[in-house]
Amino acid sequence: MPRHAGRRRADTKPNSKRRLPIPTGHGHGHGHGHGHGDHVVDTSVVDSDAIVARRVRIVVAAFLIPLIMAAVVALIVLWPSGDLKVDAPQQAGASGTVTKLVPCSKEDCNQATVKLNSGPDKGLEAPVKVPKPGQAASPVELGDRVLLGLQEGQPIAQKYEYVDHDRSRSLLLLAGMFAVAVVVLSRWRGIAALVALGLTALTLTQFILPAILRGENPLLVSVVGGSLIMVVALFMTHGINAQSSVALAGTIAALGLTAFLGWAFVKVGDLTGLAADGASQVKGFVPDLDVAGLLVAGIVIGALGVLDDVTVTQASAVWELSAANPSASRAELFGAGLRIGRAHVASVVNTLVLAYAGAALPVLMTFALSGVGAGYIVTTEIVAMEVVRGLVGSLGIIAAVPLTTALAAMAVADRSRELVGEQEHLVGEAASS
Repeated sequence: MPRHAGRRRADTKPNSKRRLPIPTGHGHGHGHGHGHGDHVVDTSVVDSDAIVARRVRIVVAAFLIPLIMAAVVALIVLWPSGDLKVDAPQQAGASGTVTKLVPCSKEDCNQATVKLNSGPDKGLEAPVKVPKPGQAASPVELGDRVLLGLQEGQPIAQKYEYVDHDRSRSLLLLAGMFAVAVVVLSRWRGIAALVALGLTALTLTQFILPAILRGENPLLVSVVGGSLIMVVALFMTHGINAQSSVALAGTIAALGLTAFLGWAFVKVGDLTGLAADGASQVKGFVPDLDVAGLLVAGIVIGALGVLDDVTVTQASAVWELSAANPSASRAELFGAGLRIGRAHVASVVNTLVLAYAGAALPVLMTFALSGVGAGYIVTTEIVAMEVVRGLVGSLGIIAAVPLTTALAAMAVADRSRELVGEQEHLVGEAASS
C-alpha cells in the first residue's frame, strides 16, 4: 500500500520523542512519515489527544479511582497504632573501630580494644573478645569496624560482645553509586524514582511489616500496600498522564491475579510457610501470625517491581505505535504490542525464576549432595515454596502483558479516524443549522 505523505504535528516535549521505525499507515488523512529508516515520533500527541483523554477518563473513573479510594480506606483501617510489644528478646547495639588486637591470655581468641562510635559509651574504648583467623569466615583485623551487642547495667569491661563486621560504609558506597547512576542516566525521572524507592521502603517498614505482626491478614495488607506503592511509584516516576494511568490499571489487575494464584496454590500445595528463613522463629514470638499468608504476601511483594516494568513497557510501546500510526485499529495495536511483549516476558520470566532459584541455591546444593531424586526434592516444602513463588510471579507477569496491551490499545486506537468522524459530524451540524 502506498504511504501517505501528510504528517500530524503537535507541540513536542523533550522526553516524549523516541526513535522507532514508522509502520505503514492505513486509512485516511493523517500519514505517518515518508521514506525509510528511523523517524522521530512525538508521543506527547497521544497523551494530549482529546479522544484518548476521554477514554482514559472512563478507565480512571470506573476502575482506578474506586480501587485507590478502597486502598486508602483499608490503609487507614489497617494502619498499626501504638508500640508493638512481643516477648522476643530486645537487643541493644553499638559499633566501633578496632584499635588494638592481641591474643587472649586464657582462651583461644583475640582480645580487641574497640573505640566506640555509637551507643551509650560513645568515644570510650572497650575490651571485646573476637574470633582469631581460622575461627571465622571473615576474621577481625586491626582497623576493622565491628558491630557489638551490649548488656545494660554491666561495667564497660564486660558490657560489649562481638556480633559481626560493620558493613555500613561499603553499603553506603554501593547505594551512592546506584543513586548517581540512576540520576545520570534518567535525570529528573531518576530523582523521582529514588524518592519513590524511599516511599516504598517506608511503606514496607511502617505499614506492611507492623500490620502483619499485629495479626492483620497478610494477603490483604500486601495487596493494599502493594497497590499504593505502585500508585506512588508510577505517577511519581512517569507523571500523571493517560499512559501512566493505563499502566497502573494493568499493574493492579495483574497484581490481583498474582495474589489470587498465590493464595490458591499455597492452599492446594499444603504449604505452611514454616520452611521459609526465620518463619518459625517469628511464629514462636507471634503465635497468631498467619505464616502461610505471609508466604503469599511475599509472593505479591516480590512480583511488584517486575510487574511495574512490564506494564510500563507495554503501555509505552502501544503509545509509540499509535503516535506513529494514529489510524491503527485496536486489533493492529494489540497484535503489535503483544509481539513486543512476548520477547520482554521471555527474558523477564527467566530472570524472576532464576532470582528465586538463586535465593534457594544453598538448599538445592544440600539436596544435590544427598543424592535424592529431583522429583522427591521438588515436592519438599522448602523447594516447592520457591517453585510456587517463581511460577506464580511469572504467571502474573505473563497476564500483565495482554491486560495492559489491551487497555492501551482500547485507549489509543483509531484516533485519526474518530477525529475525522467528529469533524465531519460538526461540519454537518453547522451546515444544517
